[in-house]
Amino acid sequence: MRSAPIAYFLWFLCLIGFCGMHRFYLGKPWSGLLWLLTFGLLGVGQLIDLFLIPGLVREGEVEHRLRAVEADRLRR
Repeated sequence: MRSAPIAYFLWFLCLIGFCGMHRFYLGKPWSGLLWLLTFGLLGVGQLIDLFLIPGLVREGEVEHRLRAVEADRLRR
């Protein structure tokens, strides 16, 4: 289960040069790599993510629940 406070903490790590860690945590490895290599799209993407994190957390939770339902369905 992913949490918004942890995602915000990882987002904050960009201030010391580790941009994109929140995206890796939220299950977005390709955009996380892009953020890491471009310093959060030169800070613009990082700033936008400040407002997108709650939606990304919800999206991750929905995907997690769907996978759990599908796994349960396959067991039957």
